[in-house]
Amino acid sequence: MQAKKPVTTSKLKKMKQDGTPIAVMTAYDYPSAMLSEEAGVDVILVGDSLGNVVLGYDSTIPVTMDDMVYHSRSVVRGAPSTFVVTDLPFMTYHGSLDLTLRNAARIMQEGLAKAVKMEGGREISAAVEACTQAGIPVMGHIGLTPQSIHQIGGFKIQGKNSEQARKLVDAAKALEQAGAFAVVLELVTEQLAAHISEELSIPTIGIGAGAHCDGQVLVFHDALGYGSQIAPKRFVKAYADIGTQVRSGIKQYVDEVKGRAFPAPEHSFRMEEEMADFLYGSKK
Repeated sequence: MQAKKPVTTSKLKKMKQDGTPIAVMTAYDYPSAMLSEEAGVDVILVGDSLGNVVLGYDSTIPVTMDDMVYHSRSVVRGAPSTFVVTDLPFMTYHGSLDLTLRNAARIMQEGLAKAVKMEGGREISAAVEACTQAGIPVMGHIGLTPQSIHQIGGFKIQGKNSEQARKLVDAAKALEQAGAFAVVLELVTEQLAAHISEELSIPTIGIGAGAHCDGQVLVFHDALGYGSQIAPKRFVKAYADIGTQVRSGIKQYVDEVKGRAFPAPEHSFRMEEEMADFLYGSKK
């Protein structure tokens, strides 16, 4: 396989300028990262959505820095040639700038990521600027921000009225001015996402934000139907249904164990006859 040319923040900006769509996949472990890199994704996002998807929480809020570092490091090992961005989890960048920098540094040094992602707009611009000045690339995230889900009041489409639209445009521009290299637009109306994408010189990455963003992101498990009874989402397209195949395969394994069909002789190992005679004699 031909060596993959590394993606950088400069290349992502050029992709926007050239009109080349950016493919982003959210992944959380070594095998999913490895498969994503082999498939040719441009960016892997280690999202704190791992709290919902692989840790079994009902929100992203319980996710810790240790969780993010652990999963980020696993992803980088699986996709060493891909640009990996890792979320800073809940309340790790809203206190002092010193605390923000220490947490971002952990993601880079221990988690081995190439960039961090933060949710919010103008209210986090100082944190974004501090990180970028320290040499830490930052991806922004506006619209539906899962870390603020209780304040927002649920998973609601953002930008449906003029007040929301103005706030989101202001947030996007504040992030760009603070030095963010890209911004995720989640559950934003298609027309507003298109407008923000035109207004910014940095790439926009959409999820549930229509077709006019500079790139798109999906969660590995959503895109592949990998899970038990994944609730369908209007903004998600499932490209496979491996959950059904996995469940079927495990069920067949259980049935064969219960029926003593597995392991069969071809799955077992026998010692040499003379050794069996020595150990067991006629009992072999």
